[in-house]
Amino acid sequence: MDRIAHDLLSPSLRADPPADDTVARMLAGADGPAELSERIAAINRELARWQTNGGLACWQPGPDLDPRAADALLDYLAACQQLPVWADPAAIARAETLFMDMSMLSCTLLFCASLPECYVLPDLSAVLHAAGQLEAHTDYRVRSTAAMIFPVMLAGGLTTPGGGGVAQALKVRLIHATIRHLILRGAPRDALGGAPVPPLSPAGGGMYHTLYAHGWDTSVNGLPCNQEELAYTLLTFSYVFVRGLRTLRLALAPQDEEAYLHTWNVLGHVLGIERSLMAETMAQAQHDFEAMQARGRVLVRTPDPRPLLAADLMKAMENEIPIRLLKPIPTLLTRLLCKGDATRDLGLDARVPLLARAVFALGLGAVRCVDALARVFLPGFSISRMLTRALGQRLVTHFLLDQTRPLRLPDALLNEVNDATTTWRTDPTAPRWLRRVEARLAGRAART
Repeated sequence: MDRIAHDLLSPSLRADPPADDTVARMLAGADGPAELSERIAAINRELARWQTNGGLACWQPGPDLDPRAADALLDYLAACQQLPVWADPAAIARAETLFMDMSMLSCTLLFCASLPECYVLPDLSAVLHAAGQLEAHTDYRVRSTAAMIFPVMLAGGLTTPGGGGVAQALKVRLIHATIRHLILRGAPRDALGGAPVPPLSPAGGGMYHTLYAHGWDTSVNGLPCNQEELAYTLLTFSYVFVRGLRTLRLALAPQDEEAYLHTWNVLGHVLGIERSLMAETMAQAQHDFEAMQARGRVLVRTPDPRPLLAADLMKAMENEIPIRLLKPIPTLLTRLLCKGDATRDLGLDARVPLLARAVFALGLGAVRCVDALARVFLPGFSISRMLTRALGQRLVTHFLLDQTRPLRLPDALLNEVNDATTTWRTDPTAPRWLRRVEARLAGRAART
């Protein structure tokens, strides 16, 4: 399909030709899910060597890699590793600083806003459900997401040779293309206008066999991991994050909000998302986000995977809260951050014990009043920030800092992530007594 014909298609029928062509070349001739799994495993071993942005320029395939895959990956890197000409290094640096300043709060927003909103599109949830990455393995999905976010948002992640953001994003881009290839059992361009891909009985266990056997009707559902879904997912980590700060009365300055959106748009470019689907301002992001959700809700799936995915995520967070009365807090906070329609889509509108709801509502009101009054005299004071940081620390400690199962990152980058999260344990903007309260809530010894 030529470029003009591709651009005339609906975003739900557009994928990512450079990545899709790369995967098609690498998997050409593989017969059935078993051989595809072996081929993908060999490719993944090679991709593990993509560790830094600067290292991509001199990467050479190992001698054991199939020559077709080797040539395809070399062409892919030559075409896709550069940042867009419109990337603004100053805006990216500002977003990195903001991410570090938000620190543990960023992680709470990831769990209670970005990831839940990610599940709202039925087709996107269907792909995640098929991959088995969420309802049975919530921590796998969270850790995979963190393994991309941290390399991007740490200092120089996108813009320096020693950063790992571009390298990680290019791997994720190939993962998306591989998911499309497996579900469609071929290249996306061959699925357009063709008959539905019939479901099969999985020939074996594991994600690759499950995706291959899933079945898909492009005429009804569009392409899996299509451009609209990719653009929507990007907004869940940029727009929804900034919107969450506004909801918590911790809003950024307008120019900082736009710097954050810009940085994620640069990442979106590396991930293969079309520039026309990116939002430059919060107003545009809100319009696009709500329009995408409205279009996505038209497609009803039976059974609906979204409540199952959301329930498992809420359960994982509840397990980190030791006080029984407070266990519904993640659900109540997600309701606050994700608003009415999304919470109904996710099945989070079920009744919560009255006492827990009362504690949350009264606590929220009291915190907002105290913060508003205290900031007149202490601009950096925020109980809201402290409480959300404390929850974030519990989640980060369990999901991201477990030394028995470290994040799948290069050693140097993993050490950088561990160093960053260690510094996050103390909020430099808070008074000493508030830091002590936060430490108690987070379940650790206070550092002053």
